[in-house]
Amino acid sequence: MSTERVPIEICNGVNGLEKVVLREVRGSSAEVYLYGGQVTSWKNEHGEELLFISSKAICKPPKAIRGGIPICFPQFGSHGSLEQHGFARNRFWTIEAEPPPFPTNSSSKAFVDLILKPSEEDMKIWPHSFEFRLRITLGPGGDLMLTSRIRNTSTEGKPFTFTFAYHTYFSVSDISEVRVEGLETLDYLDNLQNKERFTEQGDAITFEAEVDKVYLSTPTKIAILDHEKKRTFVIRKDGLPDAVVWNPWDKKAKAMADFGDDEYKHMLCVEAAAVEKPITLKPGEEWRGRQELSAVPSSYCSGQLDPQRVLQSS
Repeated sequence: MSTERVPIEICNGVNGLEKVVLREVRGSSAEVYLYGGQVTSWKNEHGEELLFISSKAICKPPKAIRGGIPICFPQFGSHGSLEQHGFARNRFWTIEAEPPPFPTNSSSKAFVDLILKPSEEDMKIWPHSFEFRLRITLGPGGDLMLTSRIRNTSTEGKPFTFTFAYHTYFSVSDISEVRVEGLETLDYLDNLQNKERFTEQGDAITFEAEVDKVYLSTPTKIAILDHEKKRTFVIRKDGLPDAVVWNPWDKKAKAMADFGDDEYKHMLCVEAAAVEKPITLKPGEEWRGRQELSAVPSSYCSGQLDPQRVLQSS
């Protein structure tokens, strides 16, 4: 390949599965597998991987890929009658050459449009006609944007209801050194306690045991501060009122076949989601949900990271 960076390249990944590689001029990159419509890599301009993928991930259908950004649709978790997290993450998506236009403020050439429509088999387990369009964009500064557009294409006048999440696995240096800002004082549903509702008490969320919580009515911006790497991830989201925070910790990690025993120390899921209040679409209606991820150097301030600078900057 010539030294000039091609903004988008289609090639084969693990086990011959097709993937799309996005590259930005300054050196950042992202990889998207058509299997699951799943982002499996997001690297900054120094080539550092910002997402977590398990070393034991099974990249073989029908198993979902453990790590990156799985798409949970039409069901998040066990909130419904379908398999855990629905079926979008283990279906083959197709590249859409000419998607219907939608306004985008990015000038980036590094993007791909994917589409998922239900198969006959899907219609048996979830009898609803839909088109799910996913645009994945790598911005000029290395930001990663995912925009989902889900349309009810029923010709029989049938509405449908779904829950949704971008199940993002962030790569962190050490989970015990990480804190999450922007969710303090909010209510959450605790999946470890029968989805019971509690109110977050701490100043910032830190981690010393298994956590699996759905935070409700969350702000459009959440920050993950990684002290050791002096890096802060900023998640900006639209149309996704909830935020799921998950780390399996040691016992659950050991119980998962596609997850290394100690890998829980190096990952954290913070997921832009719509879980508590499912979304209903009438025929012809479209829903849109977007998340934008950026990684910025954290500034030290009196021995502490200064999250206010991150949360206040645009």
